[in-house]
Amino acid sequence: MVLIVSSVDTASERNKLAVMAMELTARRGTEITIAHLAVEAGVSRARVEAIFPTDADLFDAVTELWFEPHVQIMEQVLESDLPINRKFHEFYVRRFRRNRAEFERDPAAYAVLCDLGARRFEQVRSYVDLADHYLCELIAQAQAEGYFEGLQIDRALTLINQMLMCYTMPDLMIIINDRLAEDKLAAIIDTIFAGLSAADGGASGLTAIRQT
Repeated sequence: MVLIVSSVDTASERNKLAVMAMELTARRGTEITIAHLAVEAGVSRARVEAIFPTDADLFDAVTELWFEPHVQIMEQVLESDLPINRKFHEFYVRRFRRNRAEFERDPAAYAVLCDLGARRFEQVRSYVDLADHYLCELIAQAQAEGYFEGLQIDRALTLINQMLMCYTMPDLMIIINDRLAEDKLAAIIDTIFAGLSAADGGASGLTAIRQT
């Protein structure tokens, strides 16, 4: 008799193994390989390799698990009928709350996962690019309503990222968590909507930088 394993069963097993790998990574403080995972899961290495052919594939699954709630948040916000300034706020504040909850639940484990993501940034980059893509969609919506006048979308993206990245960049939570607050985030977004544009306000209109 031939045992047929459904795609649903495989997806469920993949998710369970990815969850276990993330938990083991946090607990041990180091990246978990296929060999380690097979031992901890009590299954053959061949079975794990059938789901994750390489350690990089396993890392991709853990990364997907980490970012999945953030992707859901961004998509929900984009699909909402909120006013555009509220969309910007929820786009950031909901992910900020998620990161802070994970950090406060287990700071050491959070730091380990952040370090691993930094060391394998090329594998994480697609999620950063996806967040930028969604933000560009929000910027386009805002410009259709008359905000960010004269700015190219890429320029607006860069400026907004530099002002708000501390609320969504996981690593910064470790460094400045006690300085981050939702009311500060809201104030920054209000300021962005009050005046971000391509107009020269005079700050850079100097012939020389004053040294004293």
